[in-house]
Amino acid sequence: MSLSAFVTVAVLFWLLVTVFAKGLPALNLDMLTKTPRGGYYIGKEGGILNAILGSLSLGVGATALALLVSLPVVLYLHVYLKKLSKRAFIVRFFLDVLWGIPSIVYGAFGFTLMAFFGVRASLLAGTITVAFLIMPIMTRSMDEAFKMIPFELQEACFALGSTRLETAVRVVLRQARAGIVTAVLIAFGRGIGDAASVLFTAGFTDSLPYSLFKPVATLPLAIFFQLGTPFPEVQQRGYASAVVLTVIILAISIAARVFSKKYLKHIER
Repeated sequence: MSLSAFVTVAVLFWLLVTVFAKGLPALNLDMLTKTPRGGYYIGKEGGILNAILGSLSLGVGATALALLVSLPVVLYLHVYLKKLSKRAFIVRFFLDVLWGIPSIVYGAFGFTLMAFFGVRASLLAGTITVAFLIMPIMTRSMDEAFKMIPFELQEACFALGSTRLETAVRVVLRQARAGIVTAVLIAFGRGIGDAASVLFTAGFTDSLPYSLFKPVATLPLAIFFQLGTPFPEVQQRGYASAVVLTVIILAISIAARVFSKKYLKHIER
């Protein structure tokens, strides 16, 4: 266990040092506050504001859609089904399968749906595809958090005459706030950091996101395109974009820990 922990921390440290060492020299205020201008991808002026706002818009939308599906599923598993029932086992099994599917498959699935309905690459298409991607992650994360809630609390509510819906909303949800917030933040971080699922569904543009039906830029694709150019200056900007994305992910991870500790003290064990 100690060796595994050391290897994990060492890899994380190595990754952060590499990205920050190569990206910080190229990071400046213009990159954060301006959109790409003419010739940006051959070393001219501009920034990645379009990709930052695009990633945040897509991530927030996808997380909201995934939450609308995940939360009722988890409540159904823990309030309306027995923990060890056959149906609960089947639901968890398929969620685990969905979690293990590569993101490029979700991208291909989203592209197929777009072709079927005649929809072009857009913020809406990318949001729906990413929602499919993070839904099993969010659901299973919440599921594990809900398992920490003593079943005796539900039994006490039923003994007092509460319905299953009242128990789910007034007791179970309150006890699971820490797990819900953590699961949402983890899924959000996973969503804004994925490139394969939005490559053919969200498209890419140098403009700021202003419509659900227009293409949108994202940080992962901005990094991909910048590092794929033969110009060293643009490649450095790619590492600077990676620094921005890494900082966002780190901030989300820290926020998840903070909110977890904040709400855990109100949980009955």
